[in-house]
Amino acid sequence: MAFGMFLFSGGDALAKLLTSELHPIQIVWSRQLGLLFGVLILLAIKGRAMLLSANPKLQIARGVLAVGSATLFVAAIGYVPLADAVAVTFVAPFMVTVLGALVLKERVGRRRWVAVGVGFVGTLIVIRPGLGVVHPAMGLIILAATCFALRQILSRVLSGGDSTYTTVAYTAITTSFLLTLPLPFVWQTPDLTTELPLLLGLAVLAAGGETLVIKSLELAQAVVLAPVHYSLIIWGTLYGYFIFGQLPDMWTWIGAAVIMATGLYVIHRERIARA
Repeated sequence: MAFGMFLFSGGDALAKLLTSELHPIQIVWSRQLGLLFGVLILLAIKGRAMLLSANPKLQIARGVLAVGSATLFVAAIGYVPLADAVAVTFVAPFMVTVLGALVLKERVGRRRWVAVGVGFVGTLIVIRPGLGVVHPAMGLIILAATCFALRQILSRVLSGGDSTYTTVAYTAITTSFLLTLPLPFVWQTPDLTTELPLLLGLAVLAAGGETLVIKSLELAQAVVLAPVHYSLIIWGTLYGYFIFGQLPDMWTWIGAAVIMATGLYVIHRERIARA
């Protein structure tokens, strides 16, 4: 899981490099090609039975949300530092808790509700709305995190009837199809010496990261692995500094620390609730 996060963050850094020249839809489409290639290999190994789903409509809806979250995030990182964007995405687990209570009727105790509230305060510290210190594109990160949280809710619903491989296959096929539709309107032929290698690297990193995350979920429960997700802030900071010369300011670090601390507490309480 940790290595998967490292690869995903590397992919985000390549995507940020590409946003200065290519449309976000083309960048995300290229990234999804890596995932689709991996799924095609799995189909060759496991057969078409992998595509049998108890809830195909929900699987397709999850793919639609995946398109939204990825495209919004890539569009935003063209304007905001990578580490700042990653810090704000950490609000997603709190949204999952809220949506789990509202949609799935999951029981959420008082302490977890307090932690969720504090986590949202941490997000406000990072964004600092009204002060004009953060680019308005940060709002796209919030929308991306919302789409991601909704994806997680659908994943919980689907986990009862579909395997992880089936979910990944539907996500890869749905996202590739949907992103291909508008692609001719935004397509720009990539430069063979600079942009094409970056796009290929992005696809490889995405496929590798997805494979590692799937494997980790086979070996351990998601609630155990969830804290490793926060390592993204480390890689995002390092990539942001060495590639773009950007470092988070003090308030971003404080907000990120509040979000991570309360996020880890929420994960801890979920672990207790499921024990």
